[in-house]
Amino acid sequence: MRPPFRFPDDLLTLQGAWQQTYAELAQTPAGAGTTALRRRLITLSGNLCTHSHWAASTAWRAGGVELRRAARTHTSAQTEGETAA
Repeated sequence: MRPPFRFPDDLLTLQGAWQQTYAELAQTPAGAGTTALRRRLITLSGNLCTHSHWAASTAWRAGGVELRRAARTHTSAQTEGETAA
């Protein structure tokens, strides 16, 4: 059994923003002002890849998959918390 990954909150938030931007870009028709979304996605991608968490980790591939899963859970929990408030 693999040990669970622990990610910093700012990295989870960054991944959640990447996933949200990607989803928005996927829903926007081509030529309908996608430049800002594409630029944001590129910036977020760079920030994700150069985050200090990865400097200490040697398992980027496995960690990347777990980060995407954890970000979905993190984003869902925040949304549920806002709904309950």
